[in-house]
Parts: sequence; structure tokens; C-alpha cells
Amino acid sequence: MTKRFLYLLILQLAILSPLMGQQAIEKKIQTDLILAEDGSTIQLEEGTFQISQSLSMDGKKNMVIRGKGIDKTILSFKNQAGGAEGIKITNCENIILEDMTVQDSKGDLIKTMHVKGITFRRIKAEWTGKPSPSNGSYALYPVLCENVLIDSCIAIGASDAGIYVGQSKYIEVKNSIAFQNVAGIEIENSQFAEVHHNKAYGNTGGILVFDLPDLVQKKGGHVKVYQNEVIENNLANFAPKGNIVARVPKGTGMLVLATSQVEIFNNKIHQNKTMGVGIISYHMTENKITDLEYDPYPTSIEIRDNDFERKAGRVPAKGRFGQMYRFKLKFGRQAPNIIYDGILDPKRLDSSGEYFPSYRICIRNNTNQSFANIDAEHDFKNIQRDVSLYDCHLQAFKTLR
Repeated sequence: MTKRFLYLLILQLAILSPLMGQQAIEKKIQTDLILAEDGSTIQLEEGTFQISQSLSMDGKKNMVIRGKGIDKTILSFKNQAGGAEGIKITNCENIILEDMTVQDSKGDLIKTMHVKGITFRRIKAEWTGKPSPSNGSYALYPVLCENVLIDSCIAIGASDAGIYVGQSKYIEVKNSIAFQNVAGIEIENSQFAEVHHNKAYGNTGGILVFDLPDLVQKKGGHVKVYQNEVIENNLANFAPKGNIVARVPKGTGMLVLATSQVEIFNNKIHQNKTMGVGIISYHMTENKITDLEYDPYPTSIEIRDNDFERKAGRVPAKGRFGQMYRFKLKFGRQAPNIIYDGILDPKRLDSSGEYFPSYRICIRNNTNQSFANIDAEHDFKNIQRDVSLYDCHLQAFKTLR
């Protein structure tokens, strides 16, 4: 054996050894997720681990998957060759994921589906490059789940929503940070939710509460959004075309779409260039509704005791909303902090043409409170800026058990 041949062999082994080690670690993690008994804790060590395939767990109970801390245990899917999600957990009960970072999957970073009792605690979920439509849709993505807790997490770079909870019940999102996503935090077709003490900044839209048609769980509601900081969500929208969030205008603090029983209070909503809070019907999307069970109208909404700030300036002109502001609404540099499209459900009106009290839109006691009902139903012909017409209070409702 020549010295040159021996040198090349040693060099090749030096190159392959870390890769072989990464493959062994990935295999161990996936084996643990498959074979661990109910009630087990899967401990992930400190380090950055390259994962080539989706990691999955199904049918487990009372499990903990724990790293050594955010930015200490890093699962990187940057060179993912198989699967879409980074981590996918299905048909489980009482699962805790905590103390790790998950990066750069092809699709959603962590998706949980049909899980009763799911906790995300001290998880960073991120795409590490610039915001791009090629990033996955959701960073943290519990869907069709029950008893969801998202606590002290960070979500970055999602082309739809950083922290997204869909078609779920009994939800708490708290102490978390979302930035450089299209939507920072989104609650969609979900019931009994509290979103509080979070920071949503540098997104296209900070916090969204949506009900959409053609989904399994038809109606969301009983959502409280309070004591959040929703600051400078003025990022250009980078969602792929065709997604509903692709229509969210940059500069949106909060947006309520077709959901009922939503209370927004004690939030700091600052320097969002298009609107602080928007309340709109699904008709504003201009999409055809074929779902006969879908209710497209927002009702029973209360916006109170929030602190608004917005520097005088024109709304960004890009997108459908931007064009509407420019050519229809003509607010100039004094765009209101609260926008209501004014599209009413005729089935909920009293003899005077107003909503019955339990369905009203109530707006009161906000700092720097400015408002417009833009009368979208009648092509913006009768814009109403008198917020005193909406000075009311709705009956309290329960959220968490």
C-alpha cells in the first residue's frame, strides 16, 4: 500500500465519518419515535444534526421529546431528501415537545394532527434564509387537535403562518415570538382560544383570526387576543399565489375574517402601516363560496382598551387592499387604526337594519382610537367614521376549560 493511497483512504474516511455519524443519529431518533413505550421521554443531545427524512410518531401516549435547549439541540432539514414535514406527530395523546430548534424543512416544520393534548414549549421553528415563497407554509402547525399549548416558542420565515392553530379546540398561545412570517400567529376555524403575552413583529400581518370554507371544522369562535405586542408588521407578502394569506396586505396588525365571538383587548398595536385591526367578511376576498354550511360574516366582535400608534403616512399601494385604499377610500395620510368592511348578514338584522345586540361589532376605550366603516357592500359610497355608533359591550364568554 503506497503512502499516497493510504493518505487518500484516511482522507475519505475523515470526510465520510461525520456523515455516517449523522445517519446513525437520525436512525436512532426515528427508531426511538417508533419503538418508545407510552410514558417515555426521548432525550435529544446537544449539537446540530442533519436530518434527511421526515421524523414521525404515531399512536403514542404521554410522551416527552426534549432537547437541551433552543439553539443547543438543532435538527436541520436543509438537505431533506424525503418527506415534506420536519416532524410529524399523529393520533397521539398528551405529547410534549420542548427545548430544541427545528430548521429548514421542505414543508411544515412541526405538524401535529389528531392529537389530544399537545404542548410546544421553548421550541424555535425557523427557515434560516431570507423570506421566500419556497419556504414551508407553517412553522408550528397543530391541526384537528384538542388541548393545545404553545408557550415560549419562536417562529420565523413561514410562507403562510409562523404559529398556526387550525380546526382545533381549547388553545393557548402565550409568551411566544413570531417574525418575518406572512402571518405571525393565526387561529383558524378553531374554538376556545386565548392568544396572550406574545410579540408579533416584522411580519406581513401580526395576528389573524380566520374562519374559512371547505374545512372539516366549520366554525371557529370564542377567541380572546390580549396583552400582545403587535409592532411594525410591514413585511412584503411573500406567500405563494393562491393562498388566502397572499391577500393579507403588508402593514396589517390584526385581522378578523368571518369569525364570531372574538375579543381583542389590552394589546399594543403600533406602526402597522395599513391597519391596526381589520374586521372583514369573507366576501372581501372575492372568492366564490360553495360551502353551504359556511358563515362568511364576522359577528360579536369586541375591540377595547388597546393602545394604537401609527405615524401619519399613506398606506402601501401594493395588492388588492392597497388599491382599494388608493382609489376608493382616499384616506390620504390619515388612515384609521380600525377598519370594518360593513358587510352585514341580513338574517341577523333588527327592524332598523342594525345587528341584534348579541351580534354587534363593539369598539370602545382604545387609545388613539380612529375608525372607519368602509361600506364595502355598496362600493364604499357611504364611509362612516363615527366610532360612537359602535360603543357597546358584549356578554363575556368562556375560552379555556
